[in-house]
Order: sequence, then C-alpha cells, then structure tokens
Amino acid sequence: MAMWQGAMDNRGFRQGSFSSFRSSSSDEDLMDIPGTAMDFSMRDDVPPLDREVEEDKSYNGGGIGSSYRIMDFLEEPIPGVGTYDDFNTIDWVREKSRDRDRHREITNKSKESTWALIHSVSDAFSGWLLMLLIGLLSGSLAGLIDISARWMTDLKEGICTGGFWFNHEHCCWNSEHVTFEDRDKCPEWNSWSQLIISTDEGAFAYIVNYFMYVLWALLFAFLAVSLVKVFAPYACGSGIPEIKTILSGFIIRGYLGKWTLVIKTITLVLAVSSGLSLGKEGPLVHVACCCGNILCHCFNKYRKNEAKRREVLSAAAAAGVSVAFGAPIGGVLFSLEEVSYYFPLKTLWRSFFAALVAAFTLRSINPFGNSRLVLFYVEFHTPWHLFELVPFILLGIFGGLWGALFIRTNIAWCRKRKTTQLGKYPVVEVLVVTAITAILAFPNEYTRMSTSELISELFNDCGLLDSSKLCDYENRFNTSKGGELPDRPAGMGIYSAMWQLALTLILKIVITIFTFGMKIPSGLFIPSMAVGAIAGRLLGVGMEQLAYYHHDWAIFNSWCSQGADCITPGLYAMVGAAACLGGVTRMTVSLVVIMFELTGGLEYIVPLMAAAMTSKWVADALGREGIYDAHIRLNGYPFLEAKEEFAHKTLAMDVMKPRRNDPLLTVLTQDSMTVEDVETIISETTYSGFPVVVSRESQRLVGFVLRRDLIISIENARKKQDGVVSTSIIYFTEHSPPMPPYTPPTLKLRNILDLSPFTVTDLTPMEIVVDIFRKLGLRQCLVTHNGRLLGIITKKDVLKHIAQMANQDPDSILFN
Repeated sequence: MAMWQGAMDNRGFRQGSFSSFRSSSSDEDLMDIPGTAMDFSMRDDVPPLDREVEEDKSYNGGGIGSSYRIMDFLEEPIPGVGTYDDFNTIDWVREKSRDRDRHREITNKSKESTWALIHSVSDAFSGWLLMLLIGLLSGSLAGLIDISARWMTDLKEGICTGGFWFNHEHCCWNSEHVTFEDRDKCPEWNSWSQLIISTDEGAFAYIVNYFMYVLWALLFAFLAVSLVKVFAPYACGSGIPEIKTILSGFIIRGYLGKWTLVIKTITLVLAVSSGLSLGKEGPLVHVACCCGNILCHCFNKYRKNEAKRREVLSAAAAAGVSVAFGAPIGGVLFSLEEVSYYFPLKTLWRSFFAALVAAFTLRSINPFGNSRLVLFYVEFHTPWHLFELVPFILLGIFGGLWGALFIRTNIAWCRKRKTTQLGKYPVVEVLVVTAITAILAFPNEYTRMSTSELISELFNDCGLLDSSKLCDYENRFNTSKGGELPDRPAGMGIYSAMWQLALTLILKIVITIFTFGMKIPSGLFIPSMAVGAIAGRLLGVGMEQLAYYHHDWAIFNSWCSQGADCITPGLYAMVGAAACLGGVTRMTVSLVVIMFELTGGLEYIVPLMAAAMTSKWVADALGREGIYDAHIRLNGYPFLEAKEEFAHKTLAMDVMKPRRNDPLLTVLTQDSMTVEDVETIISETTYSGFPVVVSRESQRLVGFVLRRDLIISIENARKKQDGVVSTSIIYFTEHSPPMPPYTPPTLKLRNILDLSPFTVTDLTPMEIVVDIFRKLGLRQCLVTHNGRLLGIITKKDVLKHIAQMANQDPDSILFN
C-alpha cells in the first residue's frame, strides 16, 4: 500500500486533468473546429441525459488482495457516454440499435404488469401526440407571423385612426364611406402625409410619404439584424440548408433552440415588413423544426435518441411548408424530396398528420380573412390548349436560366462576404441593401407592395369586379359570358402595368442576389416565385393580345375564336412562378403538388409539370447543385448528397488514412495501455475516435472507441473510483487478468467499445464505400487487409474525395 500511495503522490491523482484536453479537442480529421471547446453544459436543443449521478454511490478500486473492486462500466452506466460533440455527426447505426433495444425492453416488460403495459401503450402513442403539438404550435406561430407582417407592412404607408392595430384592408372593411372604385381609400386610413401635413396631394406630400416609407423600412431592418446579431446568430438566413444538414445527422447545438425560435419569429416579421426581397416561407420551415425540437424534450423516447429526434424534425419540416403555402400534401412531399435524409414509412404518416394539424390550425386562425391558407390562392376556369405548352416550356427555360444565374451570382457574393471585410459589418450591409431597395421600390406600385400581394395580383384571373391596372381592357364591360372577361384589346392601364412590371422584374432579379444570405431571416421561395410570376404575366398578356389580334392564324383559329376567353395570363404567371422556383431549388414533384394545392385545379398539372421539368433540365445543364446544396457546400457542412452517383474507379486504399509516408495510425491496445498513455494520446491528437487492436504488433481489430466517451469515462472514474491513477491499466476486454498485489486498480471500459465497427477491405471500390456511408449514415469506416487494420475512412474523407474528383476544393469540407 505504501508503494501504491507513493505512486499516487508522484503521478498525481489528477481528477481535473481533462480540463486541458477539452479546450484543445477539435476532432481534426474527423472534425476540425478551430477555437471550439468541448462543452458539457446542456444547450436548448440538447436535453440533459441523466447527468445527475446518485451521490451516495461510491466506486472503489484495488488490486488483488485488497477489499476494492474494479470499476466495471458494464454495471454502472456513465452519464454523458453515447452523446455527441457540437459540430459532429451522429452514429445512425448506434442510435437505431439503441432504439431497438429500448423498444424490446419496453415490450418485454409490458407482459409483466398492468403499469408496464400502460407505459408501453403511452410510448407507442407519444409520437402521434408529439405530432399534434407540433402542428398546433407551428400553425399558431404561422398565423401570428402572417397577421403581424401584414400590419407592419402597411405601417410603412400609413395608419388606421379607427384602430392602430388594423391593417389597411381591415381598416376599410367596415367603413361606410368606401366606393367600389376606391375600395382601398377610406377616411379611417390615413397616410403619413395626411397625419403630418394634413394633405395627401402635391409633391411635398409625396416626399413625406417617400421619406416615411424608407424610414420605417430601415427601422424594421435595423431591429431585425440587431436582434439576430445580439441574441441568436443562428436565426439568420433561410435555415433550410442547415435543416438538411441536421437531418443528415450533423449536430449544430442551439440551432433549433428556444432563443432561436423566439428571435426568428420576431425578426422574420420585421424582415418581411421591411420590404426586402425575401419571403417568410423558407424560415417557417426553420420555425417549425425549432418547435419540433423543443417539444421533443417532453418525451424521453425522442429526447435521448438523436435518430428518433430527426424523424420528428422531418415531420416538422412538412408542417412548416404546410403552413407556408397552405399545402399539407406538398409539405410532406417537400420533406421527403428536399430535406429529409432518413424517411421511414411511419415518418411519412406522422408527417402527414402534423401537416394536417398545422394547416387546420392556420385555417382556424384565418390570418388573411379570406378563408384561405395563403394570400395568393386563385381559381382558374378556362382550360388550356395543347399549343400553350410551347410558351409554358419557354417559361421553364427562363426559370432554369434564372435559377442557374441566381445560384452562381449569389454564391459568389456570399463567398465574397465570407472572405472579405464585408462579413464583419452585417448591420451596415443590411441597412445599405434595405435603403437601396426602399428607395427604388417606392415609386413603382408593384415593388412598393409586399411580394405576396404582388404574386396574388399576378396570379389573379381578371373579372368584372377587378379594378387593377392589369385588368384595364378596352370595352371591359361588353362581356359575352357571365362575369368573366373575354379576350379584349389592352387598355392604357395594361400598357402602363407592363412597363412597371418589366422594371420590377429587373429590380427583383438583381436585388434578390444580394439579399439572400444576409444576417436576417430570409426565404427564397417568394422572391423566386415573384420573378417567375412577373415573366409569366408578361408572356401571358402578350399571348392574349396575339390571340386577339391574330385569331385567324393557324395556331389559333382551330381553338380560339374572336371574342372568346382563350388565354389566361394568370395561369402563365403561375407556371412561370413554378418554373423559377424549380430552377433555383431543383424541386419537381413537391413543387408541382404545392402549386396545384395553391390553385385547386387538377387540369393545370400538366403545364406545371412541363415547366418544372424543363427548368430542372436547363438548370442542371448549367450547374448540378440547387441553391440549398450550394450553400451547404459553401459552409463546409458534411452533407453526403444521396441523389448524386459516384462513378470514379478509385479504391478504399486511395482514400483511407494514413496515406503513404504519413505517420502510423493512432490506435489503442486492448489490455496494455495505462490511463496516462491514453490521456497523452488524447492531448496530443485531435481525432474523434480510436481503433482498438489486440496489440501493436498484430494490429488485429477489436473495436472502435469515441474520444468523447473516453474522456467522460476516465474523468468519471477519477472522481468516483478510489485509487485510479495514471499508472492504472485500461482494459477493453471482457475479463481482466489477475494483477500483482499492491498495484493500482484497473479500469474496465469495454462498455464504451463498439465491438462491431463497420469494416471494408483495402480493395473495396469507393463507389461501394460511398453507398455504404449514404445508406447506413456512417461516421467512419475501418479498412483492413487479411484481418489486419490498415487505416480509417471518415465521412469527411469521403466528401473531400468526392470534391476532388469533381475538381472542387476539398478543403472546403470543414466538418465531419
């Protein structure tokens, strides 16, 4: 005992020795995050995993002949083991295995008692209850955002004296002094010039309204970027690239937390109200996923399992699109096609239920007062003709060209923002872009109105009750059927509107490039749809006038007689919107279904399909990545795209580490390393895990152990087990051999060892390895030759190799 005590005195008990390791642990090669410290404190989106250990339990250690027992982690579970570091990828195989074990244990216990049976039933029902709560919360927040954004958007132009909380439309609803022609003008609604100088006429009144419009826009934008910068940096942007990455298994702590939800909800209203060229539909997916993640804390089944939590987030993404577009089915398909990495059949059902509840909740709130879920819901009544597929395909080509142009220019601008001084001044950037947008937008009524209202105007099928300039036809009241307008020669209002829309199109195309990616919540769905809707409406009006003046042409005379209602310009706007949105995002099936649910017309599916597929083909010919995948690559996230095929003839030995002339692979032995040896390896390397072999000479593989699990286990042993010192032997075997008397107690860590790590041989083709990583969600794969360990391939190595084969910068992959 004296010898042992001397060893303890010389080597040091070092209970706090891991504080130095944490600060230097960046998991380079498997994960490299400069300046990131290992943090065991719980964040909003990572609930505590039973971290409290009973204080009255003691762990004793000792050698042969002593009264101490060896600490066996097979008997005592260690709090924190099995969790993951920030900016790292989960082990899908391990998480699924844990859930199967948990479910098997609950099923077996359910046969023992009534209480256990009730617990089993509640466990099975918890998923549906969680979907119900997500739908209710997502729909409620979406309704709040819609109502607030409409009120604050109108606030830039004036205020309702009858009740400041009314927006322009609601203010004039109950007015007794409103005429049909001037339905938007009522005594209760006062512009800022009326309030300040008591008149709405003249140049000075125009200047006052202009000044107040720009001032309110700058104020809203400043509040939005300031709140994001100070309280929740993760609340900026669309959120969909990060959601895709998180659903693939990556961990970004705090991205789906409570603060992010609160700040994103508030700043989304401010950003939309500022008049910037952005939408709220993409960020609503982020908001819904925040709701799903926070509500997961209420259920142990999802709180303690990262893979199960991602099933919930997939359903939450569907609910987000459901309330964004009023398209529950489209939301489910969007989650399946665009964002989800792992989407089992039960997740499909639960996504459908969550989207249904969210849409029902939003419908109950009725934020737009029209009993619809979106502002630009329309119904068309005129059938389309086969010849019109030609202009529809032309719109698809335009959408593909616009999508490819936007992605390249926006990524170039965002890269410039990241690599220059511009990125250090997000507030200035937002204010400058807002000022330019507001100054250019106010003179044009189509840029002054909100983008959602613009799309609604462009989708509109002109009737007798419409007073819009887009419906200003000559002889408009000389109608031949019902309340619909037949094709008529365009009046002065339409010609004026065409010029204004052309200028609007140019402004939207240019300003959206610089707006998307700023440090405020910014969606891309609505701006992209606006660009396409403007182009479609321009083409639709052109086709309509062509059919009117040249109805005797061969392409028209068989189906369009003079004075008939042949062409629907609003349909062209809708097809153009779908084409541009498809060109930017590369969505196909979900896009068509969303647009179909917006219009409620089955007969327009074929034009939408033709435009969506054409835009995707054209955009893919100019660049394979959609906007979200491009931003994932720009940020260096470890996202392994399942849609791309790996066609190169390389082998596992060409990608694995170590390469030739590299230092040997760092390994642990199963029964010959001391605590000090392991601590030294941890402190001198930044790998996130280590293979365990029988011995350094044999290199026969035993298993794989994660760095985080090693750190937590050794630290826990130093605190809880008497006598663990730096000379204590660590065993990864099931049984430890007899030890001489008076030796320090050994430490058994077999329970944290993965005994079935995935292995391939050195001659395995990389196309098989890539498929394995995609379909199993692996973090790493060990490479062997005749049973001997040769090296390791991580997800980061695979992504770097794919980038290198595609002539891209492999160093752009930052994380594992």
